[in-house]
Amino acid sequence: MNAQQALDYRQVTLPVLTREHEITRKMIEAIPADKCAYRQDDICKSAVDLAWHIASADNMFLDAVATGKFNFDRNKRPESVKTPADILKWYSENWKQTFDRVAQLSGDDLAKTVDFRGFLQQPAVLFLDLGLRHTIHHRGQLTMYLRPMGAKVPSIYGESYDATQARLAAQQQTTMA
Repeated sequence: MNAQQALDYRQVTLPVLTREHEITRKMIEAIPADKCAYRQDDICKSAVDLAWHIASADNMFLDAVATGKFNFDRNKRPESVKTPADILKWYSENWKQTFDRVAQLSGDDLAKTVDFRGFLQQPAVLFLDLGLRHTIHHRGQLTMYLRPMGAKVPSIYGESYDATQARLAAQQQTTMA
């Protein structure tokens, strides 16, 4: 991949990342704070741990593009981050800063080869897509936690069942008024 191709790829990918970031925020916001220890099985992460994994890895992939190397210490949760609201605050602040750094990189920086755990070496900019797929995968897991916790599943790529039911109830209230 040459520098111009890397810049073109970034230009197409950054708006997608912005939209997906907002969806991820909605998913984390939907986790009930009083039920964030919920896990579907003993081998599964708790809802709050899964939310942390999503937020920290999303930032880690962006950071790898921005710096040209992976820093797995980004996955260590600060002791002050305990609730979904804490994760959301950390995620929003860190994601924006790192996203802005990626948006300013040169084509040469974006085309530079980055190593991921010794088994995948590719141009830095392509890790934007891998990070995105990783986030979407784990968000899907998180949707399966929400209803058993008594939460509503937010709309993701169109209206969710819960959003449809809320809209229909609101329409019925308007009709009855």
